Amino acid sequence: MKNYQVRPGSKLQLREWGTDDTTGFDGKKSGGIERLAKLRAELEPLQELLYAGHQHSVLVVLQGMDTAGKDGTIRRVFEGVNPQGVRVAQFRVPTPIEAGHDFLWRIHAQTPEKGEIVIFNRSHYEDVLAARVHRLVTEATWRRRYREINEFEQLLVDSGTRILKFYLHLSEEEQKRRLKARLDDPTKHWKFSASDVAERRLWPKYVRAYEEAVEQTSTKEAPWYIVPSDRKWFRDLVVCTVLVEALRSLKMKFPPLPPEFKGERL
Repeated sequence: MKNYQVRPGSKLQLREWGTDDTTGFDGKKSGGIERLAKLRAELEPLQELLYAGHQHSVLVVLQGMDTAGKDGTIRRVFEGVNPQGVRVAQFRVPTPIEAGHDFLWRIHAQTPEKGEIVIFNRSHYEDVLAARVHRLVTEATWRRRYREINEFEQLLVDSGTRILKFYLHLSEEEQKRRLKARLDDPTKHWKFSASDVAERRLWPKYVRAYEEAVEQTSTKEAPWYIVPSDRKWFRDLVVCTVLVEALRSLKMKFPPLPPEFKGERL
């Protein structure tokens, strides 16, 4: 998965990263789906260990253009995990109360507690993406936020949170196909919004905003992964692989029986 990780301090040109790349996996779609099933089978006990041990937490950040597959990734990667220890947080337009605080105030309240996995479906990065593209704040403000995000994430890491950030890298052509599918399929009409078309016209501006945001905030402790997302099965495979490898690296064990219960007879 190192092929998809953005090295800290490196420059990013998204056009150099394939949206349908499958580097690191030699199999076909059927093999990828089979591999994903095995990873999910491993994810379930690892998540139980995380929850039982109550020593670490995991924050998964999902960002991407409209239709890149944030919802689908959540459904397929986390299928079968215990919902008691996994939570999804979604950030929409700030409420008046949220807007009255610093931009990270509402984010911090949703970060994972020990033993928990939290998935951000969009995140604090919208404040250096959409806020930049739509000129909701000054350039000085969104540039300052890169530093504030890095410091915020370092605080989480220092407190025992593993942060995994995924940019779901979709081609403009594939987005058009997926938007058309939403128009053509009555069961997907509810997914379609006029804002999808308006945002699509801003594609070049969003690309530049993503490039700079990832450049400025991919750190050793909280790296970004550029995930090829034209092939849904490969997108899910990359995200699940990174997540399982991260959980393995924690080398977790179940807590021992408290001393006062040793030798207990029922």
